[in-house]
Amino acid sequence: MTSPPVLQVALDVPLATLFDYLAPTEGAVEPGDRVVVPFGRRERVGVVIGTAATSELPAARLKPISRVLHDAPALSPEWLELVKFLSSYYQRPLGETVIASLPPRLRSVKPLPKKALAPPSDAPLALRCRLAAGHALTPAQQAAATRIAGAGRFAATLLHGVTGSGKTEVYLHAIAGLVARERQALVLVPEISLTPQLEARFRAAFPDARIAVLHSALEDVPRTAGWIAAARGDADIVLGTRLAVLAPMPRLGLVVVDEEHDPSFKQQDGLRYSGRDAAVMKAKLADCPVVLGTATPSLETWHNAQQGRYEVLSLPERAAPGASLPVVRMLDVRTTRVEHGLSRELVAAIGERLSRREQSLVFINRRGYAPVLACEACGWIAGCARCSARLVLHAQRGATAGRLRCHHCGADQPVPRECPTCGNVDLKPMGRGTQRVEETLAATFPGARILRIDRDTARRREDLSRTLEEVRAGEGDILVGTQLLAKGHDFPNLTLVGVLNADAALLATDYRSGERLFATLMQVAGRAGRRERPGEVLVQTSFPQHPLYGALARHDFGAFATAQLAERRAAGFPPFVSEAVLRAEARALEHAVAFLREARELVEAPEEVTLYDPVPNVITRRAGYERAQLVAQSPSRGALQSYLRRWSEALFARPARAVRWHLDVDPLGTE
Repeated sequence: MTSPPVLQVALDVPLATLFDYLAPTEGAVEPGDRVVVPFGRRERVGVVIGTAATSELPAARLKPISRVLHDAPALSPEWLELVKFLSSYYQRPLGETVIASLPPRLRSVKPLPKKALAPPSDAPLALRCRLAAGHALTPAQQAAATRIAGAGRFAATLLHGVTGSGKTEVYLHAIAGLVARERQALVLVPEISLTPQLEARFRAAFPDARIAVLHSALEDVPRTAGWIAAARGDADIVLGTRLAVLAPMPRLGLVVVDEEHDPSFKQQDGLRYSGRDAAVMKAKLADCPVVLGTATPSLETWHNAQQGRYEVLSLPERAAPGASLPVVRMLDVRTTRVEHGLSRELVAAIGERLSRREQSLVFINRRGYAPVLACEACGWIAGCARCSARLVLHAQRGATAGRLRCHHCGADQPVPRECPTCGNVDLKPMGRGTQRVEETLAATFPGARILRIDRDTARRREDLSRTLEEVRAGEGDILVGTQLLAKGHDFPNLTLVGVLNADAALLATDYRSGERLFATLMQVAGRAGRRERPGEVLVQTSFPQHPLYGALARHDFGAFATAQLAERRAAGFPPFVSEAVLRAEARALEHAVAFLREARELVEAPEEVTLYDPVPNVITRRAGYERAQLVAQSPSRGALQSYLRRWSEALFARPARAVRWHLDVDPLGTE
């Protein structure tokens, strides 16, 4: 009598290994099946990764699996290949990667609720995915949509379109061409806040299609239902944030990554993967085209396009009849009069829009009332006790005093009645945030309807959606907001954008700060003049001759990217080198640094890999932990990955200690 095969099962435990279990004597178990297995004194959900004839463990120690879970589709070979790639490339245990890629309800031994198991639609796919009338294209849009839909096999395409050029319409037509051939489409957006409006557009364009939405703000049941619909192949179109890329899609025919440059596509805890890069790999495994759409490509994507790895499709003009790109002007705050943070020219321009019943947007990427609360008598500044950062002053409506909040750890406390150092009661807010700008505008334009949109006013997704609909309906005269308003929004009546405090990013130490600033400014500038009324953008700056602002005024992303890439090449920064960062945090900084020094010696680095000395993070203390980091770079991605695999194995093999650490591959800059 032959013994049952050994199943290699991935479990979510902090070990870089798979666990062996015996297969049941009856019923086949295949790779991709979810199973319940005994583990210690409890049962866990695992995923079968493979089978083996024998195990390194004695047969007497092997336990059989408890049962196979058939309440959701088995995970496909393509899905397993994707998570194996993510585990290997981003240096996380396979078990952790596999289980974390499932919706929370599918990680539980409890049976799935019936609401998550909606019956599949029986309408023919080709009929469900006919594009509704009213979606005419410009010649440039039509050429792009035809090219994408005709790709058939894997091809990576950069859809580089100016703001307002109608990239979403290209997506819709390309999807209609592919999905009607019995294929599925995946569309990723960077922010949860963009999902409702995109969902509304897709449901209007494909009224008969089954559309699944996936993002972290969904409750467990609808999120699980959407995942199962995608995995079963019943969802025609899947919309979501980066986690949607982890949904199995057996008939995948097109992947779209909208606003591909956005930093939100990079996961910042656990498995620190790039949703954009995972989408490219997902398309490659499915042998289908992938489209990266943006007005401001990331320099990595632009470099890939310049090297011929990605095809470039351009949309150089706005799609709406009569619409043109806004005029961008710099206001030199060194020579112009500025009161309460607003220049005379900006105030006058807002007044003109009010008289014409047009909308204005005042953009400042800093929420709260003021970034600093200080005592002028002794120089005391309100700082966070848990972080090496200042507390931000937030005003509170209906209260006699505001609150001090840390935007890094979430600490919150009342404003002190007096300086804790010298007793001075005249504490001063320094600088400006969205709340203070809103207050200034309300005093300057007492009859105007002012809407502030930031993380404080949009804590719930439904609140943000409602406010954005009000703006589109023309119910606000002046908008005050952060980068929440910088991307993906179409406000037909908005003709003026004023930008405050943009210079701070020019002085930042992060080599990516210029790229981020240009993308943010170009995106927020793109909110103005999206219809026949001309738009204007006024940027208050002390450096009006800076090359970045010159490229912005010309709407010349190519010139900006060329200059930035030349600087990156000379300095030895990505994309001309591959990079990883080992970060450590402990209660004492010397412990974190000592850990990194020891880690540096665990595995000898090859000649192609450079390891730098450990240094404290810019924000050294966060939430009570002191943080440091060690950067690894190499001109060869293969050499770095080979080293990281050996290094990661050595790090995971170390005994646990009072230091928390993680490897971040392709980081978005050092912290």
